[in-house]
Amino acid sequence: MTTGLDVRAPTSVVVSDSTLRASITSVHHVLKIQGYSSMMKSFPIGKALRSESFRGGGRTSWHIDFYPNGESRESGGFVSIHAVLDAAYLAVKADIGFDMLASTGELLPRYAKANSDVCNFRFVGAYWGYDKFTAREELKLLDCFSVRCNITVMEFIAGGAAPCPRPLLPVMPPPDWRRELLQSEQGADVRFIVGGETFAAHRCVLAARSPVFKAELFGAMKESSAAGIHIHGMRPEVFRNLLQFVYTEELPSVTQEEEDEAAMAQHLLVAADRYGMERLKLLCENRLCEHINVNTVVTTLVLAEQHGCPGLKESCFQFLLNSSSTTLEAVIATDDFDNVLSKSCPNLLKELMLRFASSDSLHGLQIIDRLEEEDDLALNTTQGGELPEPTHGVLPWGAGAPKRMRL
Repeated sequence: MTTGLDVRAPTSVVVSDSTLRASITSVHHVLKIQGYSSMMKSFPIGKALRSESFRGGGRTSWHIDFYPNGESRESGGFVSIHAVLDAAYLAVKADIGFDMLASTGELLPRYAKANSDVCNFRFVGAYWGYDKFTAREELKLLDCFSVRCNITVMEFIAGGAAPCPRPLLPVMPPPDWRRELLQSEQGADVRFIVGGETFAAHRCVLAARSPVFKAELFGAMKESSAAGIHIHGMRPEVFRNLLQFVYTEELPSVTQEEEDEAAMAQHLLVAADRYGMERLKLLCENRLCEHINVNTVVTTLVLAEQHGCPGLKESCFQFLLNSSSTTLEAVIATDDFDNVLSKSCPNLLKELMLRFASSDSLHGLQIIDRLEEEDDLALNTTQGGELPEPTHGVLPWGAGAPKRMRL
């Protein structure tokens, strides 16, 4: 008799499944451009204007870099525009495109640019865009327009359930902590005395933002600055706004009267030139271009000449060259024209008259005749005459105005 044990176990089949899920999110960000012609004059080739950061799909963050005169010399005749990845958890696949809108909000199809390929953004700071987006001369005619950036982010996720939420990598923190550092005076190690007011600041912050402050605070003058540094030729409110920009990258808010705002921008431009702060200087130039009128054009023109601002100077010239005879008469009637331009900067006045002579403006020629009679100026307006050398007179707002410094 034979016995045995049947060890065969029932066969079990394990079935599993997984899912590949495509998550596609689109976002549109509109960047408004107002006064492009002024931007062309104020920003050199390779200098970008940055938009605010905005959230995109796939827990990403982006911003737009807009180059008014092109990203490089190869694209110098065009506007360049890039979408830049600010933050992301993993590498990002995205489709990028750009549209243009008129100042009325109407879509301008001829300027639309769309990418047919998906772009791979493998690190924060990676960008994609067009070095030759649109010819500058075409946009100069529009002057005010908007660029819409269209970003479609694609994620491919494996699994049946939605992924667990993941923290988004932080975007650059807002400047509030730096404002608090300035206002609290905590850790301040240098003091400035300006017009009887005392301002506390931090040497390392000032030195990082200005080569002139760096030389004063860490160079040969370091020991003499221990008891406080006296700033001459500057108003307290101007120095206060200068410090605000050093810490926060913010200009004074536009809450003043137009003439007061223009005057503050003039003073800040002088301060920016004094301390070698080129970005602040350019921002002040741009703001002053928005405030050129009968009452400000003369002082702004002299300021631009004395502090090396060719774009701002040209904007003043264009205002005068394109003005009516009534407006020109009003400019000539101002005290600034007689006391500042005519007497302190005669070479600049001659340059203006030469520009009038080479233009087709009939009333401009009449103005020349009048000025030559009043001031007995001998101006050679024959074809091929050379422009006079720029003048470097005293600024109209104080004998303490500094000359341009280069370190």
